[in-house]
Amino acid sequence: MSIGVRSSPYWPVVSHPKLGRILPGLVVSALGDGMSLVAVTWLALQLAPQEHRGTWVAVAVAAYSLPSAAGGVLLGRFLRHRGGAQLAGWNAILRAAALGAIALAAALGALHLPLYVALLAVSSLLAAWGSAGHYTLVAELLPPVHHLPANAVLTTIANGATIAGPPLAGLLIGWTSPATVIAIDAATFAVLALTYRLAVPPGAPAADGSSSKAGFAAIRHDRTLLGLLALSFAFFFLFGPFYVAMPIHVATDLHGSATLLGTYYTAFGAGALLGGLVTGYLRRLSLWPTTIGIVLAFGTAMLPLGLDVPTPVAIGSFALAGAIWAPYMATSMALFQRTTPAADLPQVLAANGAVLVLAVPLGTMLGGPLVALLGARPTLLACAAATIALGVFVIPVWWYRRHGSGGGPA
Repeated sequence: MSIGVRSSPYWPVVSHPKLGRILPGLVVSALGDGMSLVAVTWLALQLAPQEHRGTWVAVAVAAYSLPSAAGGVLLGRFLRHRGGAQLAGWNAILRAAALGAIALAAALGALHLPLYVALLAVSSLLAAWGSAGHYTLVAELLPPVHHLPANAVLTTIANGATIAGPPLAGLLIGWTSPATVIAIDAATFAVLALTYRLAVPPGAPAADGSSSKAGFAAIRHDRTLLGLLALSFAFFFLFGPFYVAMPIHVATDLHGSATLLGTYYTAFGAGALLGGLVTGYLRRLSLWPTTIGIVLAFGTAMLPLGLDVPTPVAIGSFALAGAIWAPYMATSMALFQRTTPAADLPQVLAANGAVLVLAVPLGTMLGGPLVALLGARPTLLACAAATIALGVFVIPVWWYRRHGSGGGPA
């Protein structure tokens, strides 16, 4: 058994003297983030007036993610030369402070919607840099042969948190309040910040400070890369309204609780975890048809959420959607890696990430007006149908590029 464990590709990651000390902090923080998926929207529902609940939920969810794009661009000149542990640690400190301020204001009876949204926005300002810090640290501490297993560990931790966090949040909200869950999330980020400080002291190697401007230029002048970026942006954008429509659908249409909402998120997370495990078996398939097929299949799996089906059927369908969603990033990244020259790949992926981080928040912002206009369930149905239409539209475009213009990437 010991020999089998040591021969695993994950052993160099978990046994690394620095990464091995960071992983427990990442697990704790990811669990807190998983709980905040429910708590952030539920607290917005409690604070918002009945007639504007959809709008304020959309604003709160967007505030918890959208400022990371601005921080990724505006703070580049100050942060791009920092080491991975420093970037991740600073993000954890800011998260802990801003989320802790929300909990404190709620405890004092001073929390109102504008303050809540402002503190959520502050908490997310360094999120893009924090995520970059995790993966930069992997590159700093491990040789290239171990990067993929290390990235897989980080992904597995995140997917596991989406399974355990939401139902735990639902139980805690039922016993206490969503503000208490946000306080716990703040504490988990404090633990993560301390973990980084102790495991990787100041003086770690600095991150590469190359600009992403060259990446934008490469994408703009390559129709394949530009098309892939457009597909990914549209795919993520169409998922954004879900974050507004789903909690309102559960609370209003189903007359459910935060526990039921957490069950939906857990089902999606369990499906995503399974989908991530089987992604490696897709390596023999052509990447472009597989990527487009994921878009079509995901939209189809989401349809029951917008139809009047029994709740267990909708939950099962959402779990299937999670399994279908999981391989998308792997196949789309593989397309970038196959198409882009090695020298340009870091800048291209940085530019790709800077654009995609906006997609879901912008879609979420659209979710408020859509729910107000159509209702929660019709919004879910409209987004599923639009996702299917996106996949159908891309098929002839890809076919022409592949067969009608001298060939293209498979």
